[in-house]
Amino acid sequence: MDQAVKEEGFKTLPASPAKGLQVTEKAIGRIRTAMVKEGISPEQGGLRLGVQGGGCSGLSYNIRFDTQPRERDRVFVFDDVRVFVDPKSFIYLHGMILDYQETLIQQGFVFVNPNSTKSCGCGSSFSA
Repeated sequence: MDQAVKEEGFKTLPASPAKGLQVTEKAIGRIRTAMVKEGISPEQGGLRLGVQGGGCSGLSYNIRFDTQPRERDRVFVFDDVRVFVDPKSFIYLHGMILDYQETLIQQGFVFVNPNSTKSCGCGSSFSA
């Protein structure tokens, strides 16, 4: 599946680092669990990743569930988990890896972003 395909009028892209972003198995498992708790249908909804102005370093990551993709979203499919990214956020998220880490001190999603030139200690703010 090298080329983008149409899915219900939305562009669906293969999940490969060359085409956009990656999500680790650990993160996929955590997303699945959270979607069940939130009552989000995997057939229609998914995880929305975005970037917005603000935060300690100028830009901050935004992560939430959405019931369906928007018209211009890029839709990435990882097994049965869909990830929606709007076109402006994709500029900053291209090549990123979304991971999930659990340690004795903290747990949560980790953004490994090659476009980030500087980040702060909170882990959710960066500059590019």
